[in-house]
Parts: sequence; structure tokens; C-alpha cells
Amino acid sequence: MDFGTIHNIEEHRIEEQTRLDGLKTAAERNQWGQFATPHQLALSIARHACTLMEENSSVRFFDPALGTGAFFSALSAALPAERIKAATGIELDPLFAKSAMKLWAGSGLKVTKGDFTRQSPPSHRFNLILTNPPYVRHHHLSAEDKERFKNKLTRMNLHISGLAGLYCYFLLFCHDWMEEGGLAAWLIPSEFMDVNYGVTLRRYLTERVTLLQIHRFCPTDVQFTDALVSSAVVIFRKSPPPPDHAARFSFAGPIDNPRSAANIPLKVLQISRKWTQFPTSITASVDAEHTLGDLFIIKRGLATGANDFFILSESDIREWKIPRDFIKPILPSPRYIKTSIIDALPNGAPNLSPRLYLLDCDVPEKNIKAHWPRFYEYLKKGKGQKVNQSYLSSHREPWYSQEKRPPSPFLCTYMGRTRNGKHPFRFLWNRSEATAHNVYLMLYPKGRLLEALRLHPELEEQVFEALQRITPAQLLSEGRVYGGGLHKVEPKELAQISARQVLDAIEAFVSIEKTTLFA
Repeated sequence: MDFGTIHNIEEHRIEEQTRLDGLKTAAERNQWGQFATPHQLALSIARHACTLMEENSSVRFFDPALGTGAFFSALSAALPAERIKAATGIELDPLFAKSAMKLWAGSGLKVTKGDFTRQSPPSHRFNLILTNPPYVRHHHLSAEDKERFKNKLTRMNLHISGLAGLYCYFLLFCHDWMEEGGLAAWLIPSEFMDVNYGVTLRRYLTERVTLLQIHRFCPTDVQFTDALVSSAVVIFRKSPPPPDHAARFSFAGPIDNPRSAANIPLKVLQISRKWTQFPTSITASVDAEHTLGDLFIIKRGLATGANDFFILSESDIREWKIPRDFIKPILPSPRYIKTSIIDALPNGAPNLSPRLYLLDCDVPEKNIKAHWPRFYEYLKKGKGQKVNQSYLSSHREPWYSQEKRPPSPFLCTYMGRTRNGKHPFRFLWNRSEATAHNVYLMLYPKGRLLEALRLHPELEEQVFEALQRITPAQLLSEGRVYGGGLHKVEPKELAQISARQVLDAIEAFVSIEKTTLFA
């Protein structure tokens, strides 16, 4: 096909893509993992991949998640038609498969309607894979599919966490569809570079194939208008990595002209837990001798399942005559906390506005009905709203009781954005008796640190100041980032951060040797 023909088909393809997208709600497309690849993005990936192939070599193209054919269209625009000797795409959605067949009839593209994960590779393998696999989160995968995927990976001597998304399985299953020396370029969420369930992919990329490049797009530049996800292009060759191999890591801007780039030795990648630190850093992240996890038990704040019902204002408590024995103070959202130190009122509640309380009661309903009829009416209201049938409430006995999350002296905000130089995470010193809900991480001192604080309560201030000295770079390197510049840090990730600042503060205050804290 000549350029004019490709251009005309591409115009029709975009129109058809828009029409098909409109047939599903955003929630349905999310469940299917259907996020269309913009043409210019597909074209830049295709052109870049072609520069990594031998000049004038013939191409056998494969896309296991074809959609309407965005990557085949891009490849056809990037290469002369005579170089594309074979092209195959598989598409699960029958409407998209039918559309692709019609659009590309006579182009040489073979379209198969079906589930890629159930297909067997053909006798003639492919030497170029360009694809944007479905971004289906693990909770949308059935238990039957997860077990089938697990068995298939076991035959490949691979094992992966049940938290992995469908794109992880697609990438690994495609190994047997590639010929030796074949090239693959995958447009996938960058989360695999940091999360625990990405370990299998990271090992695959450093042990089974030759990783050539990972280009990570800037998180504030979301590649898909309908998905809040930070994306990366992963390019590798199906061949064992050579000795002393280094992979190119690039960040921001177009893939062929990134804002920053560096070659990272494979040995560094193999021992690094977080790959999003590259190319900013070019050395491995070495685990500190001691981490925050050695000093603190770190937990997410409690999840009520229905904050609007279980978190009450003082006026709510008065209106429904809820006994004080059944409420406890709880911190408001971080946006309401303007200072880093949360002081207490005489009754232990935080000196903040709004002043909020958590409903937490283990008295049977029949007793509440007999002694506190107005409170019982509030519970009936909750039942009318089916609060008692929510997942979390239905697994509590009684349903209006809460998980145990006592107040913690130190807190870290769970998520945030980098805007106007503002750091996304904040440490707070909680001097009140308020607990916190799940937009906070709660840090409970343990072991010798707990003992030191009992002996020297005034040490809390030094510990808090030390937590505040943890640099933004440390927190960002351990956390994860999503599209739109949204950063999150989970308890296990916060626990990996060096405890050096805190240990130094303790030593300076009570002259305790670091090693004795963990004896």
C-alpha cells in the first residue's frame, strides 16, 4: 500500500475507533482494558523500533491485542510495503476484530478473533511485536483465568504474583511467539518497574532476553486521555543478554529524543528494587543497614467502607444522640491540616477544624434499640442506605464496629501530587488521641525505639524532626507514580527507606549505639 492509501485507512480507523469506544461506558472499557493508542504515539514507537532492526530486512509482524490496528497502521506508514512479509493480529472483542478485518482487507494483515492467552503459537514465529496489551487489573481477572495463566507460566519456569495485571501475562506469553533475535516493543504501564508483582517481568527482562531500552513518559503527560496511568515503552530482543550488557533508560519527551537518558548496566538492574530511579540515578539502590521498617510498624489507616456514614461531626453526634463511649476522634483529610504538628484539646481530640469522630461500637443492636433509640434510628438509616451490606461492613461483627487502629504518634500522607514545587508526602506529629483513616500511613514505634520513647518521652520531637529530614527524593524513589503526577507510597515501600536520620537523632539524644536498637 502506498502512503496515500495508508493515510486514508488511518483516517477511517480513527473514526471507527471513536465509534467503537462510544459503544461502551468508561467503566466497561476499563474492565476490558481497552485504551486506544494515539496514532502519533504508535507511529513514533514503530519508527523507533524499525531503527533497531537490520536495514532492509523483512518483517514478520505480530500484535496480540490488535484493536482496530493502530500499530499495523503505524508500521505500514514507517516501512515500505514490500518489507512487511507477514502480519498477524489477534483481537478478543468481536466488534473490534470485525472492524479490523474490514479496515485492513487486502493489506496482508491476518486478523484472528479470539483470546490470545488461549492461542498456540504458529510454526512460523514473528520477528517484530508492536503492541499495547489490555490493561486489565488483577481484580477483573477470574480465578479460573488466573489459575490457567499460572499453569502456563509454570511450564515456562516462571512464577508471578496474583496481583499482576493482564499485560504482564501477555508480555510473558509472547515469548514463544517470537523468533530468536526478534524484536518487541511493548507500550505498558510503568508500574511494573517498581511494584512487587513486577519482579517476574524485571527478571525476565534481565535474564531471558536482551533489554534494549525502557522509555518512561513523564507522569504528568498521560498518554491515554481515558486512563490515569503512567506509561513506558519496553523494547527488547529475544536473545540471551551479552556479558556486561547495559540497557538504555530514558525519561520524558519523545522516545527518540528524550529529555534525559543513561545506559544502566544489567548488573545494576538485577539488584535494584526500583527501576523508576533510572536514568536520574545510574547506580543501584543499595538497601540501608537499617530502615524505617526496623523502627516502626507501618500500617495504612483504617478503612471504614463508608466514611460518610461512620465519620461524624459534633453536630451529627448531638442530633442522633450517639453516646460518647461509641465514638473516638479521627483526623480529617490532609487538606485540612495546615501544620505539621497536631496538638490535642483537653479531651484528647485534635485541635483541628473540622473536628471529626469515628463511630465504633460493639454493643448488639437490640441493646442499642432498648437504651439509645435515637442512635438506633441512625443505624436503621445506615441499613436503609445498605451500608451494612458493603464489603467491609458485612465482614465486621457487628457491622458498625471498626478495625483496631489506635492513635499513632507519627503519620505520613499516603498520596499527593507534585504541583508548584509542593512535595506530595508529609510527615505529621500526632500529639492527640485521634486515629486516622486510610489516606494516612500510621507509624507505630517498636522494639528499642518504643522503649527509648517510654524512657524519654521528649525524644518524640527529635524523632519527628528526623522524619521530616527524609528527603523528597528518598520518598519518591520508594513510592510509585501514576498518570497525572499522582504519587503513592505503600507501607512496605515506606518501610524500605533508610532510618539513618532517625538513628542519628536517637544517638545524639540518648547516646544509644545504633546496633543496640535492634539487639
